[in-house]
Amino acid sequence: MATRSALNTLIDLANKDADEAAKRLGEVVRSCEEASQKLDLLQQYRDDYAQRCQTSLSNGISTTHFNNYRVFMQKLDHAIVGQQTVVSHARQRAEQARVIWQTCEQKKMSFVTLSDRANKEDARREVWRDQKQNDEHAARCVSHKRDQS
Repeated sequence: MATRSALNTLIDLANKDADEAAKRLGEVVRSCEEASQKLDLLQQYRDDYAQRCQTSLSNGISTTHFNNYRVFMQKLDHAIVGQQTVVSHARQRAEQARVIWQTCEQKKMSFVTLSDRANKEDARREVWRDQKQNDEHAARCVSHKRDQS
């Protein structure tokens, strides 16, 4: 079994790795949320713009204005598709970061479990040593009393 100091070193390193992975996960999740919010804003703006176009059409607009609406709607649609790709990639990075963090946590917990087992084994041995000393002391006392009798 690994020495106590080696286990403590491994636990410290695993804690550091898990903390860094958690920090990275937080950053990636925050980035993913920001990308999703931008996508929502683009979609909302597109819906509002489409509503304005519909209102203008019902009131009657020139062909030039209609073409301007149509071109801008295409640009918005293109921007939305691009942002959907950004969101998709951000979600993939978030999932990868989550897996890395979970792996780090599992590794850390494995070392902690090993350390706990070692501590329990040390405690069991200490109890056994104490019991052995008590038994030897009791045997000496009994032997000493016999010798006095």
